[in-house]
Amino acid sequence: MRRMLAVAVVSAMLLCAGIAGRAAGLDQERADAVAELRALAAQSHSAAQRTDYLEGAVDRAEQDAVDRAAVLELRPAFVAELAALTAALGGAEGKVDTATHRASALSTQQTVLAEKTDPATVTAATATINALTAKVGSEVASWDAVQLAQYAGPDGPPWATSGPDGYARVRTALDRVGGAGVGLYESSSCAGGTAPACANSNGYIKYRADIAEWDEGRLNWAMAHELAHIYQFRVWGSMTSSSAYGSMFGSDPEFLANCMAVVRGYPGSVGCDGDQQAWASGIWVGAVQ
Repeated sequence: MRRMLAVAVVSAMLLCAGIAGRAAGLDQERADAVAELRALAAQSHSAAQRTDYLEGAVDRAEQDAVDRAAVLELRPAFVAELAALTAALGGAEGKVDTATHRASALSTQQTVLAEKTDPATVTAATATINALTAKVGSEVASWDAVQLAQYAGPDGPPWATSGPDGYARVRTALDRVGGAGVGLYESSSCAGGTAPACANSNGYIKYRADIAEWDEGRLNWAMAHELAHIYQFRVWGSMTSSSAYGSMFGSDPEFLANCMAVVRGYPGSVGCDGDQQAWASGIWVGAVQ
């Protein structure tokens, strides 16, 4: 009996151990299943995020392609305007100073080359080049008109007593100060011969023969001063009606011309302060403040 009872107890203990082991195994399996489920859920979330990112990237790429196509569609018109400007600049050689226009065109061209997705930038650049072409054409037309006016004046060569060397020296001074496209000839008619040089509202400059012997600094100033009058004539109406012109310069174009020469780096005997120089600089670019 005791032996049977002992066997029953041992059997019961083994059964309990087996049940406990099975329960522990089931807990582990359940934990493993939960961990795997969490891993799968994380992978699913990550996959969904990647899908959203890829869909967004595709949308951005498609929009980028559309924008690039629009830019490329506008470039031929820009190139055509650039060709027209190139031709205009070629026709302006030896007539007008085109350095500023060329620099502006180069900057605009670089902007277009760098632009990939904004059609508005190319459209604006095309308009800029078109405006530059028109400006060059206008300046060349003015130069041509000056030449006609110049040779409609004195007969023969543009010098009388200063000779070709004297004329060349004055011409070089005028070119140096920025007047390469401005007509020039010798004349004793400036203020009845009392003035060494004068500017004509038709766009050319006359000089008295003796200034060809002036030292370089004085001659440069004289040409810068007369060139300033040429630029004044271009905005004469708005300039003479400006209250600032009256208050700052006493409505004196000679004083203003001196200040304009200072701005160009050719000071004469009459100075002007910083505010006057700042206002005078606007006339060189056709702006009246």
